[in-house]
Amino acid sequence: MIRIKARAPTARGAALPTLWGTAAVTYKLGCPLAQQDGLGARILTSAVFLAVGTGLIAHVRRALLRELRLARRAARAAQSVVLRPLPPRLDGLHVAAAQLSADRGASVGGDLYEAIATEHGVRVVMGDVRGHGLAALGTVAALLGSFREAAHDEPELGGVLRRLDRALARHLRERARAEHPAHGGPDPDHPVAEEFVTVLLLEIAPDGGLRALNCGHPWPYLLRGTGVEPLTRADPLPPLGPFPLPDEPEAGPCGHLRPGESLVLFTDGVEDARDGRGRFFSLPDALHTAVRDQPVTPQAVLRTVFTALLHHTAGRPTDDTALLVLRNDRRQVPLPGARGAVRQAPADPRPAAHRPSHLTGHPAKPPLFEGEPAAWPASCEGSQSTG
Repeated sequence: MIRIKARAPTARGAALPTLWGTAAVTYKLGCPLAQQDGLGARILTSAVFLAVGTGLIAHVRRALLRELRLARRAARAAQSVVLRPLPPRLDGLHVAAAQLSADRGASVGGDLYEAIATEHGVRVVMGDVRGHGLAALGTVAALLGSFREAAHDEPELGGVLRRLDRALARHLRERARAEHPAHGGPDPDHPVAEEFVTVLLLEIAPDGGLRALNCGHPWPYLLRGTGVEPLTRADPLPPLGPFPLPDEPEAGPCGHLRPGESLVLFTDGVEDARDGRGRFFSLPDALHTAVRDQPVTPQAVLRTVFTALLHHTAGRPTDDTALLVLRNDRRQVPLPGARGAVRQAPADPRPAAHRPSHLTGHPAKPPLFEGEPAAWPASCEGSQSTG
């Protein structure tokens, strides 16, 4: 559980209000002018007490603002550790992510995202915890800690999802015991029992093949040239928390992320944002604006979407929002002697004049994949279960 402890008032901070209060009482009891009943004496006495009261209010206000700044600083530090910045490059993918919290006091939210390069491919998680603030940040920490271990250990995305589900259940039990020690488990009428998390797990293979498992989360958008389209329209599984997972959740293929194409993952706070007249924010329109000028970078997509979102909500979003953009920057070159076959070609950092002649135009490492199917599935087959 994450706590932010307020700093205890120091002797120096309490000395000034005490001095002002002592001066006011001394004036009232010891000054002869304060004992008079004339109009001038009363006005002077009122002015003295007004000045003392104003000073006390100003002092308390400064102290509260100082504590608020410290709390925000601590909350930002906690979130930077839990929701750590992603690397700009990850196994040939250009990555950019940003999060905007609706809790302006604590500057933290309940959105989570992470991208990790593993031997199984680049694995990505995007999720949304019910609520926002420090309580949601504790759930985010539990889920991200589990994902960072399971992404390397589990050969299939279904195993990663089961690990996340167990981590969430364990976290909610511990939180319920901490808040209500007399109960052996979460009370059905208690808010902890109603917690849920939407989660999208995505795996990007070295050849760009996509596999996904979705538990109640919005599907990403695929940016292909100047076109914007949903990755799939398959029905997701229920969110984690209130409903049990299938015995064997199986990730389904979701097409292919070709070089130059991008995926935009987001939380539902983006499309649920409303303006003053109750109109929802149109993420596809903002993405069409972002890809109008080619080539487009993930940072440009984030900047365009968040600028449009803040303009739509007049700078006051009511829910946490997060965006994660993945662009495939892997280069592919034809294999010599193989018609139509391609392979990934990582860039050689040495100038061309200094490269060995037998490496000029060819990668120094073995190919990550050979060939590409003639046609990739246009839509995801969805999450399946067996047993």
